[in-house]
Amino acid sequence: MKTEQYTIDCTGDAVVGDEVCFERARFGGSWRNPKFLGMETIEGKIIRDSYGASKQQHTFMLQLSDGRKLLIKGRNLYREGCHRKPWPDESLRKAALQEKHARGDQARRWREMRLKEEWA
Repeated sequence: MKTEQYTIDCTGDAVVGDEVCFERARFGGSWRNPKFLGMETIEGKIIRDSYGASKQQHTFMLQLSDGRKLLIKGRNLYREGCHRKPWPDESLRKAALQEKHARGDQARRWREMRLKEEWA
């Protein structure tokens, strides 16, 4: 693996189009008595993201290097830190980041309005 190519820390701010590298814990055994098996390094490209309607939980779809797809919550993607490769044109990434933040702001406004209606 060429993890040294992932030079930019994007913890908390990954966007569609980023090629990311992060670590996550692996467990085995039963659900009641899990055994920690160690950390695994995941590399992939973010191909889709969304915010959940009820709690605005950010979810990412990654295309892994072996062709598999991985659906992962943002809190799990960012947990141990997330790094990305530089984009050929960082201004395109900045535009994608602004669009992502606008969608997140809108999702929070919708949730706030929904909660006000429930309590009214």
